[in-house]
Amino acid sequence: MKRSLLLALAVAAPAFFVQPAPAHADLKLCNLTPSRVGVALGYKDQQGWASEGWWNIAANACETLLKGPLIARWYYIYAVDYDNGGSWGGNAQMCSRDKLFTIRGLKSCQERGYKQTGFFEVDTGENTDWTIRLEGAKTQPAPAATQ
Repeated sequence: MKRSLLLALAVAAPAFFVQPAPAHADLKLCNLTPSRVGVALGYKDQQGWASEGWWNIAANACETLLKGPLIARWYYIYAVDYDNGGSWGGNAQMCSRDKLFTIRGLKSCQERGYKQTGFFEVDTGENTDWTIRLEGAKTQPAPAATQ
């Protein structure tokens, strides 16, 4: 009896440890460049429009920008190349600043003491989990070297 109980436990025990991991639904950004980058994020939630920054992401690394299931279809990104200069941006105007920030609203950025910055649009297709891959040409070139 004792031996059969131990055998049953030995067979059943691995089932307790081989449970599938819960699915993670997040917004992630993978920096597929050879440079360190700073990333700002814009989005609309239940309280309205917001922009946040900065996530510092190493070369060839990924970072979670928002944890949990995505609540919007559209997100907006602005990224700066810390090592080689230049940036990735677009036509969606949002507020930002050079230091860490969370800014509510899109209007009157400069009047409120912020920069007006062009973010590029990311269509998640209403998925609850999405990874943005930052790579390729920057929209703003690195400044020319001066002596």
